[in-house]
Amino acid sequence: MPTNELYGIILPIFGAAAAGLVGAFALMKRTILAGDVMSHIAIPGLGLAIIWKINPLIGGGLTLFIGIILIWMLQRKTELSAEAAIGVLFASSVALGALLINSTEALVDALFGGFGGISTGEFAFGIVVSIFIVAALWMLRNKLIITLFSPELATSAGINVDAVNLWFLLLFGLAIIVSLRFLGALLVGSLIIIPASAARQLTHTLGNFLITSVVLSMLAVIVGFLIASTYHLDPGATVVVTAAGFFVLSLLKKKV
Repeated sequence: MPTNELYGIILPIFGAAAAGLVGAFALMKRTILAGDVMSHIAIPGLGLAIIWKINPLIGGGLTLFIGIILIWMLQRKTELSAEAAIGVLFASSVALGALLINSTEALVDALFGGFGGISTGEFAFGIVVSIFIVAALWMLRNKLIITLFSPELATSAGINVDAVNLWFLLLFGLAIIVSLRFLGALLVGSLIIIPASAARQLTHTLGNFLITSVVLSMLAVIVGFLIASTYHLDPGATVVVTAAGFFVLSLLKKKV
């Protein structure tokens, strides 16, 4: 198997693990839909990268990082909820991205993934970032849970709630960047939303919920890629449909 193809299989699996864990915490924080919206903030950066002929992930990551800082500042300085702050940036980002990307082929790549082969450097970066996301969330898990259920208790315990929220938003953004190449801005949020939602249906304890969300996300990528390869389908869309299938099955299990 060519090296690029091997990279294209291994990296999405690692990215899926990170997305599944981020999605689990986002679901508990009731910001799960932010995954779908935040990914669209990368679209203007993708457009600028295409215009300037640089790596699209660099442009997308830059605008996503700027968007995350703006969301965090809006949350701190106004009464806006996370969803409202993200929504404000979402509407303007989609419009700006559509104006910048005037090539139909480039627009399809930006929305659905497929920016060409993966270099060794990109592969190494994606693996390291995925591992970092999982490790950082594991280290922050107790603070995240306390701030989730009682920000006042967290503050009284000496936890900097603003800093924890910023860290989570940054990890959220990194999870999007890792899978952006394969799923595109339109679908990458689905890998955060759907496996976590299915895992919530199937589990009753926090530990099992986190593990199941990661496993389902990875399985969605593995099974989706196998189906896409067998039937010559688009890998990104197939992964999302596979994840949706897991969610439907989880609903059936819930009724038993």
